[in-house]
Amino acid sequence: MERPVRRQALIDDRLEAAVTNVEPPALRDRVSDTALVGGKRVRPMVTVLSCELVGGTPADALDFAVGIELVHTASLVVDDIIDRSPIRRDSPSAWSAFGHDAAIVTSDGLLGEAFALFSADPTAMRTVTAAMVELGEGEAMELVATPSTEAEYMTLARRKTGALFRAAAALGAIAADADPETVDALGEYAERVGVAFQIRDDVLDAVADPETLGKPTGRDASLDRPSLLQVTDLSPDAANERAREQVDLAIDALERVEPVDRDARAYLLELAEFVVEREQ
Repeated sequence: MERPVRRQALIDDRLEAAVTNVEPPALRDRVSDTALVGGKRVRPMVTVLSCELVGGTPADALDFAVGIELVHTASLVVDDIIDRSPIRRDSPSAWSAFGHDAAIVTSDGLLGEAFALFSADPTAMRTVTAAMVELGEGEAMELVATPSTEAEYMTLARRKTGALFRAAAALGAIAADADPETVDALGEYAERVGVAFQIRDDVLDAVADPETLGKPTGRDASLDRPSLLQVTDLSPDAANERAREQVDLAIDALERVEPVDRDARAYLLELAEFVVEREQ
């Protein structure tokens, strides 16, 4: 995806400002190292673009965008501990760099800064809280109630990945004071994009080159983790088709939103295409 450079710079600058206020200094360093090490910034970009799509400005959505990125990063810290993954974003994962105890505290620090950014808006707080409940349910489902069918896998993908994407888009619409129907339509768009993102992640874990991907591959198989390829007998190409189906449904949901900013809409359409074509 060709990223909107101006928006990307705004997100990065606000993210850096948010994490440099953390106390004490030892926690600040770890939170900063974890949050600023890289990443695609897909979720905060969804927040900003969703806001612009329905008539807001990037500035309106910036705190929510950075908040959702911090929640996502906190979840990755925990994921890497569970998976024992030593690499994240081409760098040592938090637990391998700081140790397990410090990594858990780092995740807490990221969440604390995130919720400080949402705290002034009760609707935003409810939206993020609901997403985090679903995310926790997804993590638990992966650990103790492993899916055995494609339908159960899709529920897992919606909870573990789709829910945070849904929140990202909903927050953008909320920041622009959009009506509930618009919030729901953008949320559905993003949730389906998130599910497609997770399916493509499963495929890349099975077939990608680790250097290109920026993290170890083959983790799903080695940990007996419920990827779509592990749960079903689908080939990577067939799994990619499932991702494509989700993207088509995402675009259908986006069609229900009357665009104020057509450039933002074009970027959201490009993002939907990107998730099924990406190589990392």
